[in-house]
Amino acid sequence: MPGCARRSGSDKNESNAMVSASDNNLLTRVGPGTPMGELMRQYWIPACKSTELEADGPPMRLMLLGEKLIAFRDGAGRVGIMDQRCPHRCASLFYGRNEGDGLRCIYHGWKYDVTGRCLDMPNIPEIQKFTDRVVAKAYPTFERGGLVWTYLGARADAPPLPALEAVLLPAEETRIILTQRECNWLQALEGDIDTSHFGFLHMGSIDTSAIDRANMHSHALLNKAPEYHVEETSWGTMYAAWRRADPGDIYYRVSHFVFPFWVLVPDGKFEDNISVDAWVPMDDAHTMVFNLAWTRRSPPLRTFKDGRNVPGLEFRHDFLPNTNDWFGRWRLAVNRGNDHMIDRSVQRADSFSGIPTITAQDVAVVESMGDIVDRSMEHLAASDRMIVLTRQRLLKAATALAEKGIMPPGVDDPEIVLRARSGAYVASESVDWRAAYAERLRRSISPAGMLRAAETVSVEE
Repeated sequence: MPGCARRSGSDKNESNAMVSASDNNLLTRVGPGTPMGELMRQYWIPACKSTELEADGPPMRLMLLGEKLIAFRDGAGRVGIMDQRCPHRCASLFYGRNEGDGLRCIYHGWKYDVTGRCLDMPNIPEIQKFTDRVVAKAYPTFERGGLVWTYLGARADAPPLPALEAVLLPAEETRIILTQRECNWLQALEGDIDTSHFGFLHMGSIDTSAIDRANMHSHALLNKAPEYHVEETSWGTMYAAWRRADPGDIYYRVSHFVFPFWVLVPDGKFEDNISVDAWVPMDDAHTMVFNLAWTRRSPPLRTFKDGRNVPGLEFRHDFLPNTNDWFGRWRLAVNRGNDHMIDRSVQRADSFSGIPTITAQDVAVVESMGDIVDRSMEHLAASDRMIVLTRQRLLKAATALAEKGIMPPGVDDPEIVLRARSGAYVASESVDWRAAYAERLRRSISPAGMLRAAETVSVEE
């Protein structure tokens, strides 16, 4: 798609769109050979924090797209991500010895480097060894900004590296938070592109008289039923939720879905809101969320005008101790096992949800839908237009790849996403919303030296 955006279908069609059982299956299943799983395998995928892997340290179990993998860092600092099964007798390499230049299976001592190449077969006479013919299934990796990335696709040459603003940030200016969700990736992601829930789940009980009206974000609380512009883009989909502000002005909150599982959330001032969430499927019923944000961006609305914290808006993450289980990393202490610590007295008095933090509130509602939500039971409304269009975009892209081999958006031209930025701003109602977005993007700021493509922005009807 040559331009920034093109018009989507009618409001009526979008708001009443239903998802069939077969389409829901296509959208949610991510294992090897599934249409959505194969789509995601075309991209580089964040796998873990760099700090989770220690040179010559223990291997780590890693679940990605339904594959049981092992991640480790060798003595030279190189990262390997490979199938957990030793190619010899399929024993788990989780128990392997990390020895300098590779990982040695404890069953018979066969050793593999980070590329999967077999280095040693110590239980076989020298004349009978065939190390040159054995390769463990290993995937390419690279590190950037404090994260380890991997490519699980079948191409001989991996695609270009990702180019989202938040993943190009210097490591010292990047805040990285990982949290696990016990539900399917898509229902978790859809919470990020559902803007109207903010005024209820997170701020439904707020005293609007205590909010500083000079803060432009107050418009989102004074009017909890925004209207929407929703569009397809060359990188995915976008919406601009809009409300009347001062006479002659419109308050916008803009957000983007970026293939295959990224969301640029509007929680901040557009000019410097460099942040992104990656909703990475571990398997069909577990999701690892990677939140990256520029540490120097303007703070979102979290306090009253007198400086008091808004109840329920605390951005805090308390974790259970990590374990070696496949789903043992970055689990919140506030979870479904304790009903997400809902406090009914707080719910009646101060907080709409009674759940203590923003993240815990989001987790509670998406996990309450079940491991994989049955979308045939939904009754969608105009407020769900972004969700509907994003599902349609995913379905079309996965089907086009499966049936025609058409690469999904951004695989070979990841720089297109540099035309995407999320956040809030106020613009004149006399200016078309696309033109207002393009102008704000040209005026946005980034860390010195960061690759930008704002000057290439174009908008089309």
